[in-house]
Amino acid sequence: MVGYPSYKDTLSAVRGLIQGGADIIELGFPFSDPLADGPVIQHASTISLEKGTKMKQFLYLIEKIRSESQIPLVLMTYTNILYNKGYEKFFKLAKRAGLDGIITPDMTVEESKEYLKAAKKHDLDTIFLVSPNTSKQRLYEIVKQTTGFLYLVAVYGTTGVQNKIQSYTISALKNTKKIAKGKVPVGIGFGISTPKDVKSYIKHGADAAIVGSAIIKIIEKTPSPKIQSEVAKFTKQLKLATN
Repeated sequence: MVGYPSYKDTLSAVRGLIQGGADIIELGFPFSDPLADGPVIQHASTISLEKGTKMKQFLYLIEKIRSESQIPLVLMTYTNILYNKGYEKFFKLAKRAGLDGIITPDMTVEESKEYLKAAKKHDLDTIFLVSPNTSKQRLYEIVKQTTGFLYLVAVYGTTGVQNKIQSYTISALKNTKKIAKGKVPVGIGFGISTPKDVKSYIKHGADAAIVGSAIIKIIEKTPSPKIQSEVAKFTKQLKLATN
């Protein structure tokens, strides 16, 4: 989450992710009503907003990361933020700063015409979400519009840590992979917090494991000078579990 608990700490966490071997970094931009996020990310979003995080800082952060690394960077935020900025205007600035893609959990394919047009013009990936109860017909449509990767939500509900991997999630993963047919990689997220979770999902065919809340918890309990090293250590453990 950009700006949580401070801009400097966000940059330290990003450096830790890169050091630990992350393949893609998802940067959340705070929103007042983050409906897809659980309590950990909601709290981080609230703190970030209270500290006055602005889109200008987000774009500067992208530029700063890009000056140090070519790791793919994706923005996770909500449609209202982008709509208010203007898709065309924002995507132009974001691409120039070095962003690679966008995740908008509340963007539906039915309402995405202008969003997709602007993203395509500026060569930004549009990463859509699907869930275990997404219908087969709708899944085909979402796969058509998704670029970069497809984000499969592992559980019903919001982001956060879960106690065990559900059988319906494994079924959804296999079904989603079958329909995606290799057109786009399938990443799975929501509730993934341990190397064991990662290992299990990769074993069942996921192309990527997406971890958010567990990393924010590390940032939350770690003194600023140690954030980079602690995030790097945890990320390395997750990365090793993909082998």
